[in-house]
Amino acid sequence: MGELTHLIWLLLVVFVFHDLEEIIMVESWLRVKREQIMQKVPRGLQKWLEPSLSMSTAQFAVAVACIFAVLSAAVVLAAATLPQGTYLPLFLVCLHVMFLHVFTHLGHTIALRTYTPGVATAVILVLPYSVYTYARLFEAGLVTWSLVWSTLPYCLLVVPILYAAHRIGQAAGSLVAR
Repeated sequence: MGELTHLIWLLLVVFVFHDLEEIIMVESWLRVKREQIMQKVPRGLQKWLEPSLSMSTAQFAVAVACIFAVLSAAVVLAAATLPQGTYLPLFLVCLHVMFLHVFTHLGHTIALRTYTPGVATAVILVLPYSVYTYARLFEAGLVTWSLVWSTLPYCLLVVPILYAAHRIGQAAGSLVAR
């Protein structure tokens, strides 16, 4: 169980490295690529997407900190109860979201035909971590395909969490002059 507990904790490390790449790059990248992004997005989504395309580094960092807090709670609960598996489904939802997030980065990179913030660590860190963690959890008999499929719909819960995190980031950013 020790190695699996370490793998669960490692999710936070992988998340931090991945989001540091995004935090460092996002504001300057958006400044340069904003128009290119808006041209690729359907008109109906442009108004909804626009606030995210004008976030400052500080605003984005606050949003990431909110998401980190949620991930931290899931990791602590899953690691503390791993032998019983009580919160393993919650951890799996977080792992699913991280794994699927890799493909959003790849999709954005392909659609825009340019580097997008986060794509490097998504491919180099998040993808191998996710695949290895899934494999080890299956190997240990803690995860079954039934559990994987039954937890996948809960990934949709990330939408209101991301929305709230971005709103908090925007509010915090409005308190600080640019």
